[in-house]
Parts: sequence; C-alpha cells; structure tokens
Amino acid sequence: MSASRRSGITDELGPDEPGESGGSDLLAALLDGMDAALCAFDADGVVTHWNREAERILGWTAAEAVGRHGFAGWAVRSADAEEVQARLMSAMRAPGRQVHEFALVTKDGGRVLVRTQSAAVRGPEGKPAGVYCAFSEVHAQIDLERSIALSEALFEDAAWGVVLIDADLRPAVVNAHAARALGIGRTSALGRPLGELLAQGVEELEAALTHVLAEGAPPAPAEMWVTLRTSGGEKRRCWRSGFVRLASPLAEEPVPLGVGWLFQDVTETRQTEQEAALLRFRTNQLHRAARAAAECEDPAEAAIVHLDFALAGFADHALIDRCASSPRAEGEQAAPRLVRLAATPAGAPGPSLLTGAAGLPVRYEPGHPALQCVERAGAVRADAGPVPADQAREWALARQWPGDAVHALCAVLRSRGRTLGVVTFLRGAGRNRFERSDTAYAEDVAVRIAAALDLADAVRGA
Repeated sequence: MSASRRSGITDELGPDEPGESGGSDLLAALLDGMDAALCAFDADGVVTHWNREAERILGWTAAEAVGRHGFAGWAVRSADAEEVQARLMSAMRAPGRQVHEFALVTKDGGRVLVRTQSAAVRGPEGKPAGVYCAFSEVHAQIDLERSIALSEALFEDAAWGVVLIDADLRPAVVNAHAARALGIGRTSALGRPLGELLAQGVEELEAALTHVLAEGAPPAPAEMWVTLRTSGGEKRRCWRSGFVRLASPLAEEPVPLGVGWLFQDVTETRQTEQEAALLRFRTNQLHRAARAAAECEDPAEAAIVHLDFALAGFADHALIDRCASSPRAEGEQAAPRLVRLAATPAGAPGPSLLTGAAGLPVRYEPGHPALQCVERAGAVRADAGPVPADQAREWALARQWPGDAVHALCAVLRSRGRTLGVVTFLRGAGRNRFERSDTAYAEDVAVRIAAALDLADAVRGA
C-alpha cells in the first residue's frame, strides 16, 4: 500500500485516465519525500493519505493507517479520541490553518507530543471535501523555532558583530552591530569584496575564512587588528573573532554555504593592556639603568648607560649634545652652541660612544629641533612627514642625523636650574611617530642623564 489508497481512488487529482496513470504515483512520491509527517482525512474522517515521515514518527505504516476512521483506537488514547477528532475536523469549517498540539500513540505503545497544522481540502465546487494535517514532534518544532529565533536575535539585537560570508568571501548578511563597526550600511556591504571595507588586515581575515571553509571552525577565537576606511580617515581596531562553517542541511554531503563570522571590538581593552605592559617595561628599564649606572666610576659613563638602556624598544638612534659654553642660568638669552658628547653607532647596533673630544660645535641650522629644545627648555618633536624615502633621507641628513631617521624627539637636559644640553631620540620609517607618552619617558631619561653629566662636571672641577 502506498501513501494513498490504490482501490477506487477519486480525489482532487481525479481518477486515473489513459495517459495519466502516473498521477497517483507522483502524488505518493511527493508525499513520501516530504520532511514533515502528513496525513489526510475525507469528509467522513477516514484516513486517505499517510506518508513515510508519519510512519517514522508513529510506527504505523500506510497500509495500517489508510482506511481507518480517525485516530480512535490506534493513534490516540480512547479518552482523547473524540476531542482530537473534533479539533482536526473543525478545520473543514475554519478559514486558513489551525495549529494544535496532541499526544499521539505510537505502534509500540509509546506516546509522542506533536504539533499539527491542519486546513480544509476543497472539492471541485469549492466545498470542503476533507482535511489535511501536517505534524511534527514538538521538540523538533521547538528546536526549529529556537534556531529561527536565534538567527533573528543575532541579526537584530546582538551586542557583537555577525556577518555571513559566502563561498566567494563576500558579505551576504550583516547585522546592525557589524554595520556600525564597519561604518557602513547593512545593505551597502553586501556582495562587496572585503578589501573595499578594510584598508589593512584583509589578507589575514581572508586567510582565516578560507581555512574555515576548508577545515572547519578553529578551536578558539582569534584576535585580529584591522584598519577601517572611514569618512574621518583610517581607524585601527582590534576584533576578537570567532568563525563557524555553514553547511546546507538539505544536502546528502556537507556543502559549505559560507562562514559565520562573529566579532567583538576589544580595541580599548587591548590598548590599555599594551600601554600597561609598555609602562612596566619602561619602568623596569629605568630601574635597571639606575642600578647599572651606580656601578660606573665615571659619571659620564653613567650617562651613556642611561642612554643605552632607554634605547631598547624605544628608538633606533640617540644623541647627546652638550652646551658648548658654560651652562646657562634661567633667563640668559645667548644663542646655544651644542657639542656632540655621545651617539649610537651609525652602522651596526651597539653601545653608545663618547665623542666630541675636540669640542667643535655641531653644525645645526637655525630652527633645528635640538636648538629649539634648548631655547624652550622643553621637549620638541619633529617628523619628516609623508614624503618619498629620498626626501626623508635628505631631511635627516640636513639636520645632522642618520639618514634613516624620520621621527625625532628632543628632550632638554636640566640639572640644578641649568640647561646642560639636549638628548635626541630618533626612529626609522618602520616605527610610529613619538607620542605624548613617549615624551614623558624621554624626559625621565633626560633627568637621569643630566644628573650624571652635572656630577661629571663637579668631579672634574674638584
């Protein structure tokens, strides 16, 4: 027996006629191929159709179900049969679909709670000719509803970004939070290459997405630094990202549909952690430098020790220039003349070297950052700016600095109310420009160098 009755069948498809003998077979194949359980009743409440999914859930075969009058005595308990039958058949007189939940009885005597959707079947004249009923186990329906509800919540109310990436690595769906993080509208991002949304970090992100498509979800979230293109310029952000591979549940073999990318902005947290780590490192360097300098017999050597310890992780080059004339008291207006006292090697890295034994002034042009630093008795920052490498080299050499320098920070050397000189820290193109926090550190180092140089003068004078 198939999903529909074979003998004397006359339903909405009509009787089999020559050339149409496959109509009933087609209907049976369609019903048996459905993912939902389905049964149908005629106007008298007799079961006319019963598909394979209904058989899987309840255990009753089509041969055992078709032709029975309602569910009484086999698919429901006798005490519930009248109520269940009345509620099912009421769909013949009601518009649209009706949803009910029943406890049905399986062939082996168990009970299954199902959710049904029933609606009237109309005859050729539009009159109710029966009822069809689609049903599924309640827990399966609830799981489906939860999945749908979760998807809706993620794409509307989630406090983190959610982006569905298709197999071509282009956004297919973007939730509201992700759109705000990307600085673009939810529909504007769809179908666009990631390179149009991100200025930097695209290669790393695309490599992660490709890996997920090929290998599956990684075991832990990953933190990625990206640079966004915004109307106010480029903005660097750190996103803590998780990835899941999406596969079609309808395919016999898993077919990747894309990647679900969930991310949360942790830029502030990471920057705070980095600043704290940097502060700890610099404080430790100052402590180590002080202990090493205390072991130096020559105070000038102690000044060099402070300079070398300060360079680690801070700058590529450093210079110490002493005032050529006697130290100036506060308020003196004489033009400063600086003599190079110490410098890091121009070639391979190494400890700073004492120079300037001849006492010849450094050929600084008027307006040089080191001269400005001495005149103001305060720190001065300078940059080559966004220029080609050859122009940046000319900029550095014109200021008597190594040719690879593009960022400079000059800190004044002050001790006992007098300006002793200036210490200059230089960075190459591979480093960021000096910030305010860098200035504070340079000034701390300058205080220690100035104290050592002042002591050296006192020792020589004694």
